[in-house]
Amino acid sequence: MSAAPILTVEGLRCTIAGQQVVEDVTFEVPATGITAVLGRNGVGKTSTLRGILGLIQRKGRVTLAGDRIDGMPTHKVVRMGVGYVPEDREVFAKLTVAENLALAERQRHPRREFVAELFPDLVQRRDQQAGTLSGGQQQMVSVARALMNDNRILLVDEPTKGLAPKIVTQVADALLEASKTVPILLVEQNLEVVRRLAHGAIVIGGGRVVHTGRAAEILDDVDLTRRLLGVHAEAPVGDASSDRRESR
Repeated sequence: MSAAPILTVEGLRCTIAGQQVVEDVTFEVPATGITAVLGRNGVGKTSTLRGILGLIQRKGRVTLAGDRIDGMPTHKVVRMGVGYVPEDREVFAKLTVAENLALAERQRHPRREFVAELFPDLVQRRDQQAGTLSGGQQQMVSVARALMNDNRILLVDEPTKGLAPKIVTQVADALLEASKTVPILLVEQNLEVVRRLAHGAIVIGGGRVVHTGRAAEILDDVDLTRRLLGVHAEAPVGDASSDRRESR
């Protein structure tokens, strides 16, 4: 008998400045592993994560391990154990790496050793201002902040966007290791990363879920991938250039 889902989203509808950006999203996230959220640009993937967190106006039913969270403000959703890695990193540029991580601590015994093992480069740069880090290093800070606490689920939005291939691999390695202890809902445009990390996949189109299934089955079906995502499965989405560089 399979375990109950950690997160259930039913009829989620979200608006930003009066404009509907998520029409009617329904899906479940298993209690283990990584589940990818896929779709073309602008279909509502990021807004879905933000709606779950209450960062934008939303209606519908969202439950975390059976408990309703859709009526809670964001800070209470976070306290319930929902970690978040935003698309744009959102590090505190004037603060050091160590100060950025300390601000994220919510529990008596934060997971400092776990984070240090995943991101040894951050240990070496603990006294460096976050704003002077490379784009990839800032992304590591963003992921590390979410991993400082014992979350029940992580919502991770575009963690490899704009990063050089070597850094993409490092970030993917960290997410794979983290997924051994916490389920992850991952918005990701790089299909090579999705193929490596995700077991299940949810495809959003026009603010609605248009397909769900095993990630490998979707990516192995060329016609389905082209129809749903507009790309060939063997090519990364988003940053198509083969010589992508980290943004600073």
